[in-house]
Amino acid sequence: MAGGGAVAAVGGSLAAVLSSSLEHSTAAAMAEEESLAPPREGWLSGWLPAWCPTSAVQLKEAEEKMLKCVRSPYHKQYVFISNGNKIWTLTFSQNLSQKTPLVLLHGFGGGVGLWALNYEDLCENRTVYAFDFLGFGRSSRPQFETDAELAENQFVESIEEWRQKIGFDRMILLGHNLGGFLAAAYSLKYPSRVKHLILVEPWGFPERPSSAEQERPIPVWIKALGAVLSPFNPLAGLRIAGPFGLSLVQRIRPDFKRKYSSMFEDDTVTEYIYHCNVQSPSGETAFKNMTVPYGWAKRPMLQRIAYMHQDIPITVIYGARSCIDGNSGTTIQSLRPNSYVKTVVILGAGHYVYADQPEDFNQKIKEICNSVD
Repeated sequence: MAGGGAVAAVGGSLAAVLSSSLEHSTAAAMAEEESLAPPREGWLSGWLPAWCPTSAVQLKEAEEKMLKCVRSPYHKQYVFISNGNKIWTLTFSQNLSQKTPLVLLHGFGGGVGLWALNYEDLCENRTVYAFDFLGFGRSSRPQFETDAELAENQFVESIEEWRQKIGFDRMILLGHNLGGFLAAAYSLKYPSRVKHLILVEPWGFPERPSSAEQERPIPVWIKALGAVLSPFNPLAGLRIAGPFGLSLVQRIRPDFKRKYSSMFEDDTVTEYIYHCNVQSPSGETAFKNMTVPYGWAKRPMLQRIAYMHQDIPITVIYGARSCIDGNSGTTIQSLRPNSYVKTVVILGAGHYVYADQPEDFNQKIKEICNSVD
């Protein structure tokens, strides 16, 4: 459908609202984790913390529940980068240094826990890394630049600093939703570090059509609601809902429970999504500043992807049942005629391909990885 950029952003936002180890287990470590979130500012600061039943410790516990069914051994750690920031990281290491590592970048409002259905298969014969973006999940939540280009660059530089600290040279880089956009932005700036770019239902690629309103009339009530909510972050409503927020997620997105039903019978997944997204907004604010009305990217990736190094192979993955416009893969191919670009459609999957059809998704990703080395 026309409007893939808008749908990807809005769909991603709603989906997020509504992925043997070392762990911080002492009270002192818990206190340190709670200090990661910057204090809420403004007139909300007096009552919002008490109104929202969440904390860094509750997010930690929700993530642990998400990962308890993952049988492969893994290591958890904070990776320290500049300005006192920390990137929360999971490492599934098979001690296969000759294999290019796979790095997983989550989408808007997500986190490392949402890849729970994928880790075991993907780490069978290579090291897999997953981390919470700066400003999301359990990573630090700094203040981002208000300019879209500068905010994007903060994300990109945090990825590069993380790579340097981990210590590998090149990677297979996979991003979903916002993660796809940032994976492409990183590959543009640091092409020598990417052996293969995998874009899964990426947000932010098409331009906003100049005739978008004429092609798909937007109801007046949606325009009015958009005008009212425009000063707020995408997930502000979830925080304002306070103690009713969790039930709101469960009611609006019951499909998440079904997606992970092979692992959990209770509300583990919605609890994790809730606690990921009611912390102090940071990456969420950056995302808002990177968009224009109705969820389109201010700096669409299709305007720039022709400048990506031609030796970087790109695979674009869509779900056959997704509402996202899958034409970006074809457009990328036309913009990079001398480069490898392939579009893969996974039957029976929606926007959350990796959770809708995890076996098919995992198999396709392993095939791509095996084609690298």
